[in-house]
Amino acid sequence: MAVSMPNNSKHDGFSKKVPNSEGSPNPGLVTKDSYEDLEEDLHSDVPRPRHPSGIIAEIVESTHHQTPEEHKNENSTKQFSQSPGGPSNHVQTAKDPELQSSEVFVIEEQEQRLRSGSVLQKVEQVDHSREVEEDVHSLTWKNHKKHIFILSEAGKPIYSRYGNEDKLVTLMGVIQALISFVQDDNDSLRSIVAGGHLIVFLVRPPVFMVAASSAGESQQQLMLHLQYMYDQILSVLTQAQLTRIFEQRRNYDLRRLLAGTEKFLNNLADMIDIDPCFLLSAVRGLPLDSSVRDTIGQSMQSVKVKDLVFAILIADGQLVTLVHMKKYILHPADLHLVINLLKSSAAFETADSWVPICLPNFDSSGYLYSHISYLDHSPACLLLMTVDQMAFKEMEECKQKIVERFRKNNSLAAIKDSIKHGGYTCQEVGVSELRHFLYKNKTTAQYTAPSWGAPYSTQTEQERLFSLYRFVHQKVHNPARPLKIIFYVGSKESMLGWVTPGFELYGVFSPLTTKQVAINAVQKILKWIKREEEKLFILNPPEY
Repeated sequence: MAVSMPNNSKHDGFSKKVPNSEGSPNPGLVTKDSYEDLEEDLHSDVPRPRHPSGIIAEIVESTHHQTPEEHKNENSTKQFSQSPGGPSNHVQTAKDPELQSSEVFVIEEQEQRLRSGSVLQKVEQVDHSREVEEDVHSLTWKNHKKHIFILSEAGKPIYSRYGNEDKLVTLMGVIQALISFVQDDNDSLRSIVAGGHLIVFLVRPPVFMVAASSAGESQQQLMLHLQYMYDQILSVLTQAQLTRIFEQRRNYDLRRLLAGTEKFLNNLADMIDIDPCFLLSAVRGLPLDSSVRDTIGQSMQSVKVKDLVFAILIADGQLVTLVHMKKYILHPADLHLVINLLKSSAAFETADSWVPICLPNFDSSGYLYSHISYLDHSPACLLLMTVDQMAFKEMEECKQKIVERFRKNNSLAAIKDSIKHGGYTCQEVGVSELRHFLYKNKTTAQYTAPSWGAPYSTQTEQERLFSLYRFVHQKVHNPARPLKIIFYVGSKESMLGWVTPGFELYGVFSPLTTKQVAINAVQKILKWIKREEEKLFILNPPEY
């Protein structure tokens, strides 16, 4: 058994915005790689917030100019009222170790307030009964390739990917003891290698997260998986609320607030195992003619509403376009959480919704209030995200105006046609040796890939190929020895991985393909992507 501990190298802190170089596209997305963020965070000696905070307050301050009297009245009102659409950040502190009955009532009341009007209430409108739970002592449970466990600092179970976490109290206690034992020596436990399993720990007080995998993933990849799971929790509760809850009651059972959201965590865990967007820290754009995409963006940009920060159009889990408030851009990881939200619940397809969502990489301390609507029974979903919790009516009117413009220029029909067509194939790229590829445009934080074809027509083969992508990606991005180019030859295929400051490309070929042939094929792929660039990527999304 081998145990990995962090070194003591120092890194600078984060910047909340990543400026674009002169002449480069304005992607509307943070282009810094999530792996770089995580690596800097884990190697920092000084504890600091994982995500930037205060941006929402900054936007509110910049868009609302109040007189001192108005500010005084607003503060007075806030002391006696709670927002109807979102949770309160106020949690009373118990004076004694044992809570009095009145204080218990206050906490229960706060729980109801946190759940009302939020995504938690939305999931309660649909069937969220769990599947038949696996016996945690069975071979079936033990043989899963990847387990995810989430617990509080006190060792209270919060989540298990498989089985009932109530049956894992002893295991959670052991995890808590291991982490605490190492922390007592002013160190932190990163990973343990036990046989064919890699066990990775991510400490985000007041929450501990653990991944136990036999799928061949690296420590870095599992760390990022756990970070996504943590961000999913923050998207519901915010960092401030999570911290206050456990400051008040260290032994609090967080499942009381997260009940019904297991489907979001489960779906996110499943997506990470099969979707390249998480591996590449990028977003997939829906292929569209540049003229169509520009028309869609202009239609959304032309409807200006005060305090509207982001207008996002998503179809079939792919980004159609994004309109953002000037100076504020979105992190791909936050957009992944939004896509996971839409994929996890069919309730959003039935009616327009008003849901507070915390985007942890944008501002972990507060909510953006999101008007979510599927347009004209199409797969296109429009999200209007504002800092104003009372702006549902304004967002509804904004949505109607956008839909009217879409109808006039047949934008929704173009989106439907693109989805029906299913993207492009390797044959369209015109490289005979090519079987599949992944390409990430680093200047836009977006990626593209052809649709699946032979010999990857079955889910089993697709999962096997994704494991190979993950393996080569791990070799290229090894923090100890990063590579610029790698050529791997296996029994069923060969793969060329190439990383430059501007792009990241992984091409799949037959196992008999030589390195030189693969390099020539990759050059052809790059030329084709350059010709189709405006169709594949959102290069300059509009601004408000």
